[in-house]
Amino acid sequence: MQQTVAAIHDPVRMRQAGADLLSLALIDARNHTLRWLAAFEPQLPTLTPSADVDPPLWLTGHVAWFQEYWVSRNVQRQRGEAASGARAPLASIDPRADGWFDPSVNDRVQRWRLPLPDAAGLRQYLAETLDATLDLLAGAEESDAGLYVYRLALLHEDRIGEALAAAAQALQLATPADDSPWPPRPARAPREPLWFGAQRFMLGSAPGGLVPPEERWAHEVELLEFEIDAQAVSWARYAEFAADGGYDDAQWWTPEGWAWVQAEARRAPRYVEQMRQGVLVQRQGQMQRVGAAQAAVHVSRHEAQAWCRWAGRRLPTEPEWELAALTGASRGFAFGDVFEWAGGTARPWPGLEGTPPGFAPMPPAGTQGVLRGGSWLTRARCRHPRARRFAAPWRDELFCGFRSCAA
Repeated sequence: MQQTVAAIHDPVRMRQAGADLLSLALIDARNHTLRWLAAFEPQLPTLTPSADVDPPLWLTGHVAWFQEYWVSRNVQRQRGEAASGARAPLASIDPRADGWFDPSVNDRVQRWRLPLPDAAGLRQYLAETLDATLDLLAGAEESDAGLYVYRLALLHEDRIGEALAAAAQALQLATPADDSPWPPRPARAPREPLWFGAQRFMLGSAPGGLVPPEERWAHEVELLEFEIDAQAVSWARYAEFAADGGYDDAQWWTPEGWAWVQAEARRAPRYVEQMRQGVLVQRQGQMQRVGAAQAAVHVSRHEAQAWCRWAGRRLPTEPEWELAALTGASRGFAFGDVFEWAGGTARPWPGLEGTPPGFAPMPPAGTQGVLRGGSWLTRARCRHPRARRFAAPWRDELFCGFRSCAA
């Protein structure tokens, strides 16, 4: 039993999981979604719409809609990536579902105005869609094509769990301690930076299992020697930048970053109320003091770049970060506390041909930053050392931070 529990949280194994493990993981993911729904339910009538996050009821219903759309409504599901994402699916079990939960139909502002089902109605929709998925999975072909839509649905639901956590933070959701979906935050003892010698390295993922498009495909790159932090920059280290007037001095910021600081009137990362004499943040509807050894979080890429300039360091490149994540664990390299900004901007790896069905298209080159790793709110099976995520440099509602390299 313990081996099975460990397997459904293993980021490498779950990408190639067969039907039995996928079934258990899909149930686990749905239970996690339901915990978030239960946490939001008492405060749903009093939530104030936010321009930064989607409504919790919409996110919850979208989980079920996405799974139904790609699995039980998809007549080409057995074809995997060869399926046509544009082909009209079968009808939903709820004729209103497409109008509510299809993201191409309504934007974030409209979603806050939709007459969505209540929590009880969503629980029914979640239960019926999962039952249909599990029934079809039991007869699916044990191949990458035959299991593609089920692996896709699992990845999507796990990512929506992160979006629910971001919504809870933005909306200052107060959750009871006895059944909170918030896992405990890790804190790590400081460790010295790690040094890696010059070498050639295979960057990106090889074919096999479910490989997100942003990781396609593995290709060789050449790395010069570099030094990299063993862990993400802590609140203690970040607070020194703020105390030294970092938010008042344009020399540390890119032109875009300085314009953002002034427009937002920022004096600290998002949700931070105090940085002197300990860091105080707004979390779960109340003021909380955070541990100085915890990784700084809700840090935009603008802020990460400014801190690095101030400290005489730089953000790691993606090849540096990925090599360290894959080979540095035995020497103390740790990731998964916060998503981490990398140097450079979002771009496809060589060899990517189109976007597989169910995934968002790659952003235009140079428009977004890159996040690596995962946060403590990312399900463990998604904290893959080759995983990449993209976000605009001003995004700070995400659970993002950074680590640095010697300049």
